[in-house]
Amino acid sequence: MKLPFIKKYKQAKPKKEKKRKVKTVGKCKKSVIFLWVLLLSSLAFGIYKNFTAIDQHTVHEREVIESHIVDTTAIKSFTRNFVKDYYTWKNESEALEARTEKLTDYLTEELQTLNTEMVREDIPTSSSVQNINIWSVTEEAENTFSVVYTVTQKITEDEDSSLTKATYSIVIYQDEQRNLVITQNPTLWNSPNKSDFIPEQVESNESVKAETAKEVTEFLETFFASYPTATEKELIYYVKNNALPVIEKDYTFSELINPVFQEQDDQVKVWVTVKYLDESTKATQLSQYELTLEKETNWMIIN
Repeated sequence: MKLPFIKKYKQAKPKKEKKRKVKTVGKCKKSVIFLWVLLLSSLAFGIYKNFTAIDQHTVHEREVIESHIVDTTAIKSFTRNFVKDYYTWKNESEALEARTEKLTDYLTEELQTLNTEMVREDIPTSSSVQNINIWSVTEEAENTFSVVYTVTQKITEDEDSSLTKATYSIVIYQDEQRNLVITQNPTLWNSPNKSDFIPEQVESNESVKAETAKEVTEFLETFFASYPTATEKELIYYVKNNALPVIEKDYTFSELINPVFQEQDDQVKVWVTVKYLDESTKATQLSQYELTLEKETNWMIIN
């Protein structure tokens, strides 16, 4: 019996895979070196900026304005002398000429010319200065000062005389040698008026016991009875820290008026009016005090 024909097949061998070429970047390549240099440079620059940059959030600018004290003594004296000469005249030609000559010591040449017609030769009045009040000296610009003053004049015409009062403002220039000249003519101004301010009234509270208030009242009556004539050595038994000065006046103590007491930290605060009789003028003298008392062995005024 013949075996069936079996066709022989050769087993196919798997194909070998071709190795892929992998490009490697070597550490010595120029491009890599450049990148490393760039990276390190950027890092170094960042660190440098971090240490040297100005933190705008923590830097605060502060403007310091330095105040300076200006001695206005010379300006006030200059103003007083000017006011006396400017507002004084007689209806006599020689006196008027003398006045005009005096004003050259105060006014610029322009203002001298301007004031030629202020007091005419035929003026019917005479004037004398009775009082001068200087209200303010204000530095308007460097070496330039505004002065506000009030002058009271006695005006005489024939046999009649009267008082007149007015307020003016002038401008004075002071040079480096402290010489002075008026650069703006007396100009009508307003004088200070009474303020509407009302101080807060202090009232006693329940912090001070009646016994303590009685002790303090007796101490103050004793002290103020001897205070006007007390010497510095005598005051040390009543007063500490030079809280009150030596006055040495001939006053006679009368009474304490409306004393107000408040206790603060083991101390007693007192507001009181002291009534005296002034033996020289025979008038009543009312002195107001705000005192702080403290008790050690005895009561003492410490402030």
